[in-house]
Parts: sequence; structure tokens; C-alpha cells
Amino acid sequence: MSTLLSGTGPSWLLTLGSAHAETGSSGHEAAFHDTGQQGQKKSSTQPHVPEGAETAVNTGKEEDLVVKASRNNRMYVSSGGDLGALGYKKGLDVPFNIRSYNASLILNQQSQTLGDVLLNDPTVRTTTGYGNYAQLFQIRGFTLYGDDIAIDGLYGVTPRQLVSPQLYDSVQVLNGASAFLNGAAPGGSAIGGNVNLVSKRATITDITRVTGDYTSSSQGGGAVDISRRFGKDRAYGFRFNAAGMDGETPIHGERRADIALGGAFDWHNDDTRINMNMNYQKQQVFGGRSAIIVSSLASGMPAPLPPSPSQNWGQRWAYTDLSYLFGTMGIEHDFGKHLTVYGKFGAQSGNEMGNYATTTLTDSHTGNGRVGAMATAYNVMNEATQAGVRAHVNTGFIKHEINAGGSAIWEESDAAYAMSLVGMSGNIYQPTQFTPNETYARGSMSDPGRVSWNKLYSLFLSDTMTFWHDRISLTGGFRYQDILSNSYAYGSGQMQTHYDSSAFSPVIGLVVHPVKHAALYFNRIQGLSAGSVVGSSYVNAGQVFAPYESTQYEVGAKYDIGRFSAGVAFYQTSMPYGIVEAYGNTGQLLYTQNGKQKNRGMELTFNGEILRGLRFNGGLTLIDAKQVRAGNENNNGKTVIGIPNYTINGNLEYDVPFIKGLTLVGRVISTGKQQFNNANSAHLSAWSRFDLGARYTFLVRGKALTTRFEVDNVGNQRYWASVYQSNLIMGDPETYKFSVTADF
Repeated sequence: MSTLLSGTGPSWLLTLGSAHAETGSSGHEAAFHDTGQQGQKKSSTQPHVPEGAETAVNTGKEEDLVVKASRNNRMYVSSGGDLGALGYKKGLDVPFNIRSYNASLILNQQSQTLGDVLLNDPTVRTTTGYGNYAQLFQIRGFTLYGDDIAIDGLYGVTPRQLVSPQLYDSVQVLNGASAFLNGAAPGGSAIGGNVNLVSKRATITDITRVTGDYTSSSQGGGAVDISRRFGKDRAYGFRFNAAGMDGETPIHGERRADIALGGAFDWHNDDTRINMNMNYQKQQVFGGRSAIIVSSLASGMPAPLPPSPSQNWGQRWAYTDLSYLFGTMGIEHDFGKHLTVYGKFGAQSGNEMGNYATTTLTDSHTGNGRVGAMATAYNVMNEATQAGVRAHVNTGFIKHEINAGGSAIWEESDAAYAMSLVGMSGNIYQPTQFTPNETYARGSMSDPGRVSWNKLYSLFLSDTMTFWHDRISLTGGFRYQDILSNSYAYGSGQMQTHYDSSAFSPVIGLVVHPVKHAALYFNRIQGLSAGSVVGSSYVNAGQVFAPYESTQYEVGAKYDIGRFSAGVAFYQTSMPYGIVEAYGNTGQLLYTQNGKQKNRGMELTFNGEILRGLRFNGGLTLIDAKQVRAGNENNNGKTVIGIPNYTINGNLEYDVPFIKGLTLVGRVISTGKQQFNNANSAHLSAWSRFDLGARYTFLVRGKALTTRFEVDNVGNQRYWASVYQSNLIMGDPETYKFSVTADF
């Protein structure tokens, strides 16, 4: 399937030219053109005519317009996406599990953050960073940092903490390690999966779309989306997006504001394609509710009872202000039909300011804890580039696709902070307010100094061989990765550590098509992250370890007929990590990379049209994550903290047949038991959440309007959503959403 139907403008300007496109599945197979005299076929029933709408009851055209406008709002989840070194691929043709969530889903759900979009994925769970409001993601039981989310296939360009999804045509989720496909992630995560954001660009049909939306308790905002193609053969394209929202959230005393602006330009002829985009994003949180840190005193106790979902134990003075200017540029040129060269470049300049109040829980029975205060200033300047060649050649009966190229990332971070040395007494059930006293400072908050400089570069080569009438494909390749990282002291700028090491990351993948619409696959691929430089408190101080290499094995099956697809995957990933060991009988400590975590699991996913007018997206995952070699031998064989034993997601859309333009929507999110500590002496209970809503598309003076209403967390269920490492995160309260979109 494909996401080409997303963001294509008013669908009454489209005639969908295939059975797949008619069901809202395969945009690649849709024939897009101006309808002109389309829609003249008579209908056997009279359509509902909204007041003020132009009538065409004698031709049935109005009913056709409503139906086609409704189709443009459908939830599309496609199989396939950008696989880095291998380029854009259909999901059925590759030995990896990749899905794409399109722009209409983002619009219909009024998503304000990337985490809102990924609520739809049964293999992903969203959590929160240490002390701040940054979103982190868990895929296959491993953390994906915001630093390691890609845009248009490039790391280092994405805003670090919170992402405004309104600027993107699709959000792609790749399950599994990807060191060969994308290179080592600069933040050291992406071991269990990767997220890639595809920027909006000019569509074949023009778009002029205005949206107004409201979210409880008093958030109001809107968006504008304009797309135009012009010039000879409409070779030039321009896309502009602006979105924003401001107001109080359902969490007491919390206010959020965000602005996102994006402009994209592209040009193409028969052989060359050029695109570029420039974006600005600003996200602010005032008086926010952060995660709770679980201290060693509380970790041996049961998990605390969750308070009211709208309870806010944060401080009114706490805030975060995140501003980013970023963009990408890409060019491709075909030298005939067998050879393509390409290059990409991206950059980001980010400025983060914040003052954070973090509660450390010391008694899980009473909810007592200590509340610390820390102000931070953080500036980042990143650049990323990738270039390569893709060649198609035949040797006898074997077809080859050869990919070769390289990538590089440069990152510089400047930072300073001030903090209080003594925490104030607090309670998560009966929070109190205080004035912060941040007397301990490092660096200048008004002029932060350099604290880190990183450079990652890599070279890759692969060959995908296809034979037996394209029924079998075998991919083999490798990436050579070098990681250089320097850290500097706050304030003085003196170098503290220097890391420079490299590794080879091989890949092998096999796809077999026993029948046309099905595939069996296997892959062995690795994840890669920087090793450690041992600190001064250990007997092996100064030792530089090689990069951590995680190894994944995966087998699976896929089925895709365009309007419906399904997949099942079984995987095992072993990840090493650092632990502290006794150095003989000397009483000294040795730092090693001998720790090991092994995650095994199964993923079952479905998406598409089950029956005419009834669409489903979702699935089930089962995870068994074990500490194989832990720092404490008593924990060997115990479940890793914060990884649920199962996750379930189900999204349904139903087009009501007797009311043209009306669609009912529903979603269930369920998460299994999560261990509260490494000793597995306490756990978080399983939880489920239900979301319900509807949207209605109708005509006013011949133009389509779509209204949407949704309630998230129906019944205001109270639950702990996750316990990431030592951070306890509360589930969101019941939230009401309403929006109206007009296409002109």
C-alpha cells in the first residue's frame, strides 16, 4: 500500500482509477486528474443536502462529492517506506517490518505531538524523559530518544524533545535494529526500532485547506495548508503549512503552546528531482506535570496508587521553551534507467530553555517525596549529509540492485545549568508550591558554553539479488561506522573525555514470495551505539570500549492485497550494556561492557478495509525482555523494568451507509504488566484506554467541510502509563477534541 492519497487536497478533484484506490488503499495505483465532468452518474437515492449547499440532485453529483471528500479523510496506514541505504521500498518486498501513518490520520486526530500519532501503533509506547517533558518511545522494549528520530532519512535534524507532526506527510515506523540501513543513531538509541518523518511537499492537485480546532480544557488553534504546482508540465511545486495551538490542558494548571511553520519547494524533469524545505517549530509547556523519579527507598515498595488523572504535582513556575529552525535538501539524477545518484543535506539550530521541578518519590504508600529544581539552557547546531548511488544490473537470470554510499553527522551542543542543592518536601497526592532556590550553577545561562562535539561518518555497500521470476530476493551488505565524541566541562570548556572507535555492521535479508500477495522473510541485522569511556572512580579508568553491538534475528510473514494487509514477525535482540564488577578481592571496582539484555517477541499487525466502509488498524505484540547478565547477579533472568509483557492497539472507522459523509471512529489501547524494579518485587498493573469519536463531511456552496469530535480516555481511567527506567509516568486524563476543516 502507499500513502500517496494523504494530503492530496479536496478529493472531489480526484478520480480514483483502480479498485485499490477506490477502497482507499493503494495510492500508487490511483489515477489523479481534474474531474471536470466527473460525477454525473445518477444516484438511486437522494443525498442529504446541507443548508446553503449547491444542489445537483438531478445528477447525483453532490452525493459523489460528499463521498469523495469523505474518502480523502480516511485513516491510511501503508506498508513500506524509506529504508535508508536501500531507498524507498514497498513493505511486501523487503525483509523488514515498516509502516507509514499518513497526514489525514494526523489531521483527523488533531495530533499535537509525535507521541499522539504513535498512539496508533501497537508496537510503540510513549514515555517521558528525565525531569523534563520530552517524549521518548519504546519499540520492541528498547528506547528511542528524540535525538534519534530522522527527517527524510537524515539523523540530527529533528527537534530533540517534542515534535509537531503537522509538517509531515507521513510518520514511518521501522521495527528492529537499523545500523546498516540508517547508520548509528547519534543519541545511541534506535536499537529496537526507528521513526522517520517524511516532509510534506506539493501534491499533484492543488490544496487550500483551513482548519480550526479546540481541545479541552481550553486549548484553541488552527492550521493552514496550501499546495500549488506550476510552470511547464507543472514541474515546480510549493507547499506551505502553518499550525498552532495555545491554552490550558486537562491537567490542572498546565498550559501548552506550539507553533509550526513549514515551506517546501520542489522541481523535476524526466531525469532530475530536487526538493528542499525549511521549518520552524516552537513548543512551550508552562506548569507541566513531569515524570516521577522512583528513588531506591521506594523501589522496594509496591507501586503507588495513581492519583486523579488530572492531578498535577508540578510547580507553577516550571516551564520549557523549545525553538528549532531546521530543514533538508535532496537531489536525485537518473543516468539512464539503470543508474541513479542522490544526495541529501540537513541542518538544525535549536535553542532550549527551561526550569524544571522534579519529584523523587521516597514513600510509595504515602506519596511523599523530595522536589528538586533545575534551570537549563541548551543550544544545538547539527548538520547531516548522505550521498550514494543505486545501480540496477543483470547477470544472467539474476537481477541486482547495488547500493553504495556514505553519510556523516556533525553535532555541537552548548549547555549550562543551575540547580537547588536541597530538595523541598512534596507529595504527589497533596502537592504544595514553593519558590526555587537554584544556587549551584555550572556555566553561563545567558551564554552557554560547549559541552559536547560529535562526529559520525559511515560507508555502506549492499547488493539485493532477485531471481526465480522475482519471487526470491536476497540482500547482503555492510556499513562501516566511525563514532567520534568529545565531552567538555561546563563553564571552563576543558575537554573531559575523548571517544573515537569504529565497527562494521553487516546485514543479510531474505524474502520469498510463495504467491503474488504474500511474502516470507528473514533478517539478521545489528544495532550500534557508542561504547563507554571509563570514569576515574574505577580501576580501569580511561579505558575506551568499542561500540556496543546489538544483534537481531527476525522471521516473519506478510500479506498485502492493497486494500488490506497483515503481518506477523518473531524476533530476538541481544543488547550489551555497561555494568560494575568487583576487581578480585581488592575491594576496587571494574567497569565492563559485560551486561546483557535479551528481548524476544512477536508482533501481529493488520490494517485496511475489512468490509466495505469498515477499516481497521492495529495489532498485538508480546514481549519477553530478560536481564541475562545484570550488575546484580540476583537479577539474572528477571524481567527488564518498564517493558510491558503485551501491548494491543485497535483503531476502527465505520462509514455509516445511511448518512453520507458520517464516519464513526473508535480506538482501544491496552498495555500489559510492567515491572516496577529490576528485582521484580513490584509491578505496574495492566491498563486499557478507550477513545471514541465521529466526523461528518458535508458541502457548503459546493465546498467540502469536515467536522470532527473525539473523546480520548473515555471514562477518565486513572493509570500509570509506564515506568521508564526510574521514571514513573501518569496516563493522560479524559480529553475532548473538536475541529472543522474547510477545503477551498
